[in-house]
Amino acid sequence: MKKIFFLLMLSISAFGVEIAWNTSYDTALSKAKKESKPLMVVITSEQCRWCRKLESTTLQDEEIISRINAKFQAVNVTKDKSVYPKNLTAKMVPMSYFIDPSNGKVLYSIPGYWGSEDYNSILDDALRKYKK
Repeated sequence: MKKIFFLLMLSISAFGVEIAWNTSYDTALSKAKKESKPLMVVITSEQCRWCRKLESTTLQDEEIISRINAKFQAVNVTKDKSVYPKNLTAKMVPMSYFIDPSNGKVLYSIPGYWGSEDYNSILDDALRKYKK
């Protein structure tokens, strides 16, 4: 019985925490305005291996997930398929944008794949720019 309980707890903890992605840009923007949090928009494409790497490594890191869920409203959109503002161009993907929800102004943007340590620094930079 103890083994079953242990395995159950292990499986729950392994799949427990995820980024609370919003279903659309407009929903994320509305929540960001209401909660006075910056909006984080990650633009990816279907055929991008660096997008998959960002999603499967950095954006699965528990510290990154915790910080994003606590400090941002997040949405992941697909280039050329999802509805999002035209000023959020993504000549390369993945592309991470951080936006002031009160005026829609881009605070910070960064292209490409970044490991967890670097992405934490990116989150710090975005938060600093939002607080100014």
